[in-house]
Amino acid sequence: MSEFTHFNDQGRAKMVDISAKEETVRTALAKTSITVTEEVYKKITNHEIGKGDVLSVAQVAGIMAAKQTSNVIPMCHPISIKGVNVEFEWIVNDPDYTLGISVTVKTKGSTGVEMEALTAASITALTVYDMCKAVDKGMIIGETYLVEKTGGKSGDFLRKEK
Repeated sequence: MSEFTHFNDQGRAKMVDISAKEETVRTALAKTSITVTEEVYKKITNHEIGKGDVLSVAQVAGIMAAKQTSNVIPMCHPISIKGVNVEFEWIVNDPDYTLGISVTVKTKGSTGVEMEALTAASITALTVYDMCKAVDKGMIIGETYLVEKTGGKSGDFLRKEK
């Protein structure tokens, strides 16, 4: 494991200087999920949630979250995001109804977009929860994790299947 770089000579937090790093195309794919009841699943898919179209709102929230990551994660650099894609997939295993959420973020810059993808995935799931909590507060947000990343000094990463 490499040395932590977010500490100064006094052992206090700092934002890493990336000014000498080469600009490369960088991508990151993060995933999460939210498990809901059959009632919530039907209300989402039939557009019967009073707050609006759940997946459309959650998708926009995820995109907005990716763009705002440096405002909520203290040591993240503000970056110029070139693209964000939020995708959904329903996995129906009665009695469970799980919405899989995949977020891909892309940039060309001096630092990666892993945190932006992870933040976007998390906020997308939280938005689904917020929009559906009047129907059921027992929804479960699943594991959030980086699937893969490309570009940068540390090279590519691909999560090994469990």
